[in-house]
Amino acid sequence: MVKFLDLQKINTRYAEELKQAAADVIDSGWFLQGERVKTFEWQLENYLGTAYAVTCANGLDALRLILKSYIELGVMKEGDEVIVPANTFIATILAITDNRLKPVWVEPDIQTYNLDISLVEQAITSRTKAIMVVHLYGRVCWSDELENVATKYHLKIIEDNAQAIGAYCHCGHDPQSSAKRSGSLGDVAGNSFYPGKNLGALGDAGAVTTSDKELATTVRALGNYGSKEKYINEYKGLNSRMDEIQAAFLSVKLKHLDKENEIRRQIANFYVEKIKNEKIILPLLPEHKDSHVYHLFVIRTEKRDELRSYLENNGVQALIHYPVPPHKQKAYKEWNEKSFPVTEKIHREVLSLPMSPVMTEKEIEKVIDLLNKY
Repeated sequence: MVKFLDLQKINTRYAEELKQAAADVIDSGWFLQGERVKTFEWQLENYLGTAYAVTCANGLDALRLILKSYIELGVMKEGDEVIVPANTFIATILAITDNRLKPVWVEPDIQTYNLDISLVEQAITSRTKAIMVVHLYGRVCWSDELENVATKYHLKIIEDNAQAIGAYCHCGHDPQSSAKRSGSLGDVAGNSFYPGKNLGALGDAGAVTTSDKELATTVRALGNYGSKEKYINEYKGLNSRMDEIQAAFLSVKLKHLDKENEIRRQIANFYVEKIKNEKIILPLLPEHKDSHVYHLFVIRTEKRDELRSYLENNGVQALIHYPVPPHKQKAYKEWNEKSFPVTEKIHREVLSLPMSPVMTEKEIEKVIDLLNKY
């Protein structure tokens, strides 16, 4: 069986380093808010190019804490609107509604699956306070137009960077300016280190990255029971902290991230070059190859379930990301009647092929051969 993602094989390569990291934490006797968290935060700041990184329990909490902080800082209030792509994982929407803010869904671009930035301005109202962009599947979603709209209407840009860590953006007003990493493009970003992510912990973990000092300070306090000083609570906060052992693991794995992302790009390019089947729509390669890190390699086909069964029956594991869009989930039954045709088409047709830095040439060729014979 060609596994969709062989996490055991991925982590086995760094097993000795990971075991030593775990042993060091155990021997230290310090398990929360210690030196290993501080070290990983510093490493993440340097890697992404932000002034601050504040670790938390998971990627959803990162987004929840961002919005909760903006409310505490008076930037937003209950009932305000956040523009968000209709085509996303439900966590993006949960963070908004959990803070009693209103998601305003905008259709994606069928070519990139990311937010169609050309549709954003028409969705803005007097209650709009932010645009939440999602770098879906690992592809950066950004443009000068997005920045211009945000500036024109005084909106915050929040990145959901759960799937794209390590990707670069080459857009900007100055063509000579150097590329910037996703997670450092907007006012603030939420990052996820769920085990299956390109930079994955061995459990749940997340982080908020920003260069806004006041925001970073507020996020840190809110994730620590609303407290900057022990037993002194300024806010009604949460308990959302990364533990020392996950920080130690992530410090080990961050060193290898760029190399692993490059392998993913090579596999993606090989898929695009070699898969030849008119029934299958392949993803559009970006102009700058490093603006995609292929957390997922997503194809589309009208008979998606049939193709998935065919692959499974022939020893290839393929997954669906995601079968039901957020506005059609029972959790959001008040919005079930909304219609987003592009989003719904994507959710009916997408299929994610095996993609990981430990795939063998033989496994890659098997996937391609089966798709070409389908």
